[in-house]
Amino acid sequence: MDIRKIEALIDKQSDLIVKTERALWAIPEVGYKEFKTDAYMKAAFRKLGYELTEAEGITGFFTVVDTGRPGPTVLALAELDALYCADHPDRDKETNAVHACGHHAQCAALLGLAAALKEDGALDGLSGRIKLCLVPAEEGIEIEYRMNLIKEGKISFASGKQEFLARGYFDDVDLAFMVHVGTDNGSGAIYRKYKGYNGVIRKKIVIRGKAAHAGDCPHLGINALNAATLAIQAVNNLRETFLESDFVRFHPIITKGGDAVNAVPAEVVMQSYVRAASTPALDSANKRINRAIGAAAAANGCTAVITDIAGSEPFKEDEMLTVVYNSVCEAIGGKECYEDRSDEWEACSTDMGDVAVNIPAIHPYSIGATGNEHGKDYLIPDPKKTCGNSALLQLALLSSLLENGAQKAAAIKQNFKPVFPSIKEYVAFKRGVTAERNAVKQNADGSVTIE
Repeated sequence: MDIRKIEALIDKQSDLIVKTERALWAIPEVGYKEFKTDAYMKAAFRKLGYELTEAEGITGFFTVVDTGRPGPTVLALAELDALYCADHPDRDKETNAVHACGHHAQCAALLGLAAALKEDGALDGLSGRIKLCLVPAEEGIEIEYRMNLIKEGKISFASGKQEFLARGYFDDVDLAFMVHVGTDNGSGAIYRKYKGYNGVIRKKIVIRGKAAHAGDCPHLGINALNAATLAIQAVNNLRETFLESDFVRFHPIITKGGDAVNAVPAEVVMQSYVRAASTPALDSANKRINRAIGAAAAANGCTAVITDIAGSEPFKEDEMLTVVYNSVCEAIGGKECYEDRSDEWEACSTDMGDVAVNIPAIHPYSIGATGNEHGKDYLIPDPKKTCGNSALLQLALLSSLLENGAQKAAAIKQNFKPVFPSIKEYVAFKRGVTAERNAVKQNADGSVTIE
């Protein structure tokens, strides 16, 4: 691997990378709505001469670079979507969307990588295929909107990488990576990587009571808001039963708290995540949380419908691929250029977990953002450096994996043990997670049935 040659190839793309980062920052869109972003990136890839396979009926696409020599297929990913932050000064004033997690920078870096791969000599000595892919809907927001897309048959899963896996877009992939943007903590490092990330189940909770005049005859009503607040407290009372090593999280919001201030709330709608570090821990915590919600609703005379929606699988960095990543970082800038946080578990979630249970994968960071992730002060002050370093890392990873007959990539593929026997069986499992349950039934004889 000639790191100086790789640096030169990426340096040539600096203007394109910065232009793309600035353009996408100005048009933030949330998951499965990234229409302008998708169109911009498709046009940019086609301008470079790429033939694209577009995701049918949704945003996102991929293209393949063939070295002309046999070998494994390596997938490099970037995410199209933004999120909501109404306080961010650069938000879209109509939608409140903003790229306060840096996904636009991933896109800019991937385009820089794509441009570099078109340069003379970029594929010299490499074997196999490189799949460049832009996926929608990583941020797990707007649960009801995505549920409606599923009901309409437009998608099968709420997250983009799950959807792409279900559609077979990654069936030919042997290894995968995606470089996120990381927040600068003053360490001086330019790359960072953690041990892994929580899995998640997304939830919609509808608690129903009975409306009545809140001042004149509240005794004739059944207060769904009281049941909802008790449900939140009931789950909070479970927290000491969760093992610290499982990193369980439950963080609900109330999206509907009633219809009028002078009426007993007849219906309350909540959304939440349940997160945990392993699939068994996630399943166990979710069952206990559902029971607590149902019991709280029953205690107040309400019914409850709980819809669980398949979220991301827990993500663990592939160990052999991590060894290659470490060696590439050292070639770029020595040991001081990357933070090794391989003993730290992150309680956030990413649908890269769904990739990683099927394909050996890593999810490192290119450091350079300031402010709080998802916050009003999030910025990337130097996109040339941050996105350029990301593109550099990706091209260096590809070179290291696919040089010498792709020996490293082949060894990683051979030693990988997927969680599921096949992607098809993974998809079947994930479909089984999504379910709507009548958690509480108030019976005519006054008894209560809690699922």
